[in-house]
Amino acid sequence: MEKKLKIRKLYSFTDEVVVEQDQPLETPIKRSVAAAVFKNPYANMYQEDLSLLYGFGEKLGEILSQKAVEGLRLQSGEEAECYGKAVMVGPKGEIEHGHATIHPKIGSPIRSAIGGPDTSRAIIPSTAKIATPGTSIDIPVHYKDSEWVFSHIDTITLTVPDAPYEDEILVAVALTTAGRPLSRIPGMQKQEVELAVKK
Repeated sequence: MEKKLKIRKLYSFTDEVVVEQDQPLETPIKRSVAAAVFKNPYANMYQEDLSLLYGFGEKLGEILSQKAVEGLRLQSGEEAECYGKAVMVGPKGEIEHGHATIHPKIGSPIRSAIGGPDTSRAIIPSTAKIATPGTSIDIPVHYKDSEWVFSHIDTITLTVPDAPYEDEILVAVALTTAGRPLSRIPGMQKQEVELAVKK
């Protein structure tokens, strides 16, 4: 009998950077994270075929990317520029359970939510760890069309006080409307990538 996976908890937050080092930003930077927690169907057991988690990851990609987009409260002319994902697996599971959830199928719905695969060509950066409730995880993000735009490489820290329990998995998606505030190190610029994409 096929296992049915259900979300126990949804958790989200948005922050908005308005001033950095006493420098008001011309346009505030909005960052949004959406996470879901569900029971690990393979806690305390070995399972060769992890395809159940692939499919559930795709469903989570749809739910979480939509919630993260909603959290950005995009205004006219704004868009999600950066993305990232993360997973924490409770100690009764294995790290492979987390990777099975966030790699094979989760990317397509995330890309669709921010404008479609033609406008998001870079890999979606990710991180994974074994964790207990209240553990923090840094979600890596970078520019959606190229991981080489240094101004947009950043992390967003997520902590959920009551997750993941030892037999659970927590999956998170992060989106931002821009790169780091006051970014000024040399390297490829966003505009260069945009021109290359249009060609």
